[in-house]
Amino acid sequence: MEYLLRFIQTHETFRLPEIQALADLEGIPMEVVSYSLDSPFCTLKLPDDDAARRLLSRSITAKAIYALWGSGANYPALHASVVETSTPWWPQFQGQTFKFTIDSFQGSRTHADICELINSFAYMSFTGPVALKNPDLRFCVLEDWAFDAQAHGSSTPQHLYLGRLVGTSQREIVGKYDLKKRRYISTTSMDAELALITANIALARPGAIFYDPFVGTGSFPVACAHFGALAFGSDIDGRAIRGKGGRNLRANFAQYDLAPGFGDSFVADLTNSPLRPGRYLDGIVCDPPYGVREGLKVLGHREKRVGPVYDGPDAHHLQPGYVPPKRPYSFSAMVGDLLAFAAASLVEDGRLAFWMPTANEEEVRLEVPGHPELELLSV
Repeated sequence: MEYLLRFIQTHETFRLPEIQALADLEGIPMEVVSYSLDSPFCTLKLPDDDAARRLLSRSITAKAIYALWGSGANYPALHASVVETSTPWWPQFQGQTFKFTIDSFQGSRTHADICELINSFAYMSFTGPVALKNPDLRFCVLEDWAFDAQAHGSSTPQHLYLGRLVGTSQREIVGKYDLKKRRYISTTSMDAELALITANIALARPGAIFYDPFVGTGSFPVACAHFGALAFGSDIDGRAIRGKGGRNLRANFAQYDLAPGFGDSFVADLTNSPLRPGRYLDGIVCDPPYGVREGLKVLGHREKRVGPVYDGPDAHHLQPGYVPPKRPYSFSAMVGDLLAFAAASLVEDGRLAFWMPTANEEEVRLEVPGHPELELLSV
């Protein structure tokens, strides 16, 4: 059966990868019939309404999903499609309360226009009463207007759909995790919406173990814990984890009642990790420093040294307040180490989702990295 997915018109390149990841997570066979980055409407083939609801239940990039009752390039074509497609379904909905709405993307309608458009569907002859609050059925006429079309005198959308609402997403949680309301953040904290999308693409879920090797203030682990995963993190700078005055990484989990989803955090980097070797991580999510917001460094001396350094009778690294030395680290080396770590640590079908710039400071385009033991799913 065909369904219409109503995306938000932001983060366009992440929308389909998120939905495909959620289909994989739920074990739902899904076929994309039509999709464009320039439109928030995506037509899918799914088994049934239950599959559609499960697919969208935790999406961040989508608003709602509709059973597609018809589509067309204009209203006469839409009405003809509705009659041809949905007439066999009308009897099963007789007697139920219902409501019609209009969703005009990049367009607008007057109240009189809206009433006229809704009344044009009177031939469907539903016998139930109209209910503006909590109806049994919600129908929506979705209009896809060309950009700035009405400003240039156009009075017709470029495409139209009629859908029966089946399910809605979790977009409301974006406001809950807004960084402006978060107890502990820094200049490198990842936007809450993007962190949640990344967690979805990485398949964060109950019973899964997730790790962020550049944890900072914990945006990614918090997002993974929201979806039920047990989240761990490390950072080369322990001050980012510890915070100050009760504002720290752990406090962010407590703020959202996610303390059970916080495994632990520790100070380390990928080249000096205390984690035992083995494939036990279900997912790795991170926003590595790439020399713009944060300098690239790893633990170690600029000059190679063997053995501890003494400051008096005690070794320097055993003294209170010790800050380990750091040495410069290249972006390519960091990405290579991250991919190698993921290849060695992820379980079968585990996922690595990380952010990287598309170009360096000289505006030279960076190639998408790869690893022989990892499959590239989305960029």
